[in-house]
Amino acid sequence: MTIPKLKRRLGALLYHTVAKHLPPSYSSLKLGQTALRRFCGRWMLADCGKRVNIEKNATFSAKVTLGDDSGIGINAKIYGTCHIGRCVMMGTDVTIITRNHCFERTDVPMMEQGFEAELPVCIGDDVWIGDRVLILPGVHIGNGCIIAAGAVVTKDVPDYAIAAGVPAQVIRMRTVSYTHLRAHETELHLV
Repeated sequence: MTIPKLKRRLGALLYHTVAKHLPPSYSSLKLGQTALRRFCGRWMLADCGKRVNIEKNATFSAKVTLGDDSGIGINAKIYGTCHIGRCVMMGTDVTIITRNHCFERTDVPMMEQGFEAELPVCIGDDVWIGDRVLILPGVHIGNGCIIAAGAVVTKDVPDYAIAAGVPAQVIRMRTVSYTHLRAHETELHLV
């Protein structure tokens, strides 16, 4: 067994037996849980940045990459290859899926048809993912996006978009300047 594989296994063992079950980072009970989960993440993940935060009860694949100052939320489930950029905030109960069951044949039960090929998920920098968001295979979420709580993201979300709903739709862009917005508000009050 190679050293990287051994490190991953030891990190996973420590994470799943101890670190995963410690209180969340914001708990008043400070047991070094944030540092311990960060340490496990560095050993377990394909790539793990600085100052990351892996929360209580998160489940994730060793194929996850986590950028500097990013987090994996409480009870998150990340299956397969997922690239998470820098400064990403993730709420509770977020699920990221990178492959689905095959279901084309009707003469064979779906549970016996295996899986489709994995389609990695990519999340850009400076993204806020709300509670209970579901992100489906192959989705790319651009830089600066906000994904509203409860959204089901089935397709790519462009940079600086706010997406909400089931399926998620872009409801607004964050690129409207503050000056333009204030001028528009002033016009509305004059009418």
